Amino acid sequence: MTGLDIHTVAVVGTGVIGRSWIRVFVGAGHPTRVFDPDPDQLAYAMNWLSEDLERDVAGGLLSSDDASKQVALAGSVESLEEAISGVDYVQESGPEKLSIKRAIFSDLDRLAGKDAILASSTSAMDMTEIASGLEGARRCIVAHPTNPPHVVPAVEVLGGKNTDSSIIETTVEFLRSVGQIPVVLNFFIEGFLLNRLQSALVREAFNLVQSGVADVDAVDAVVRDGLGLRWALMGPFGVGNTNADGGVREYFTRFRQDYIELMDDLEGTPPITDEFIERLGQQVDDATRGSSVADINRWRDTMVTEIRRLKERHPEPWKK
Repeated sequence: MTGLDIHTVAVVGTGVIGRSWIRVFVGAGHPTRVFDPDPDQLAYAMNWLSEDLERDVAGGLLSSDDASKQVALAGSVESLEEAISGVDYVQESGPEKLSIKRAIFSDLDRLAGKDAILASSTSAMDMTEIASGLEGARRCIVAHPTNPPHVVPAVEVLGGKNTDSSIIETTVEFLRSVGQIPVVLNFFIEGFLLNRLQSALVREAFNLVQSGVADVDAVDAVVRDGLGLRWALMGPFGVGNTNADGGVREYFTRFRQDYIELMDDLEGTPPITDEFIERLGQQVDDATRGSSVADINRWRDTMVTEIRRLKERHPEPWKK
């Protein structure tokens, strides 16, 4: 089976990540069975799907006909067995606890067809540990998305020590076919790529606020209106390549010692107390002027979608 042979998929677990995966799959035309052991959570996710699609229609991002077709492709089911019987690909998005992941994958391996790919949205766990002792460990893989995956397309893909290379290839092909941008890791590392990079930045952001160098809005501003504008187009090495006429070699040669000294000056992990978190919360509330998280998320999703459309209209010159 290749990625393009995958037809019916299952989403197991319908929290913030799981419900977003539903939109990814139905948006690409795949019949999608949806299951959550919590019936209230499942009902909420299905309602969210309809409402989120309606908001896209109202915002001119999607036609009413397309939205109706996508809703029709998603079907909630009452049991795990019903969800994964006969499907080609399973995206698990359960709680981030190893014992729970192992229990879920044990059930998935037992109930799913022998050729079905079993993927996990885990943001930090090693598939070698999750699939340890499973007969079908060869078809178990991590597909860790960026939140929310129906808006932000990067997905970290890595197998466990027992995952077949063909499963990695098929997963990458499938994810690419549904509009994602798979990024393959060569081996497991705590936090993968995205969360390690994010944690490094957040750690220093905490330090800058906690030490009084700047407030929350100032730190957010230099990312939002500075670094982030460049990072929306290229990563740190790509930025380095554009920061000197001679490209990345000249840039990191010229500023090598500056980077070394600055990196050596960076502080370690600060104490993240309840009081500090409340301080952050109060400053975020002030900066967002009481806007609800739901309204902010909606604005974020719309803006990211527009940025992606802009990038599609103006692709990198070397990719034309």
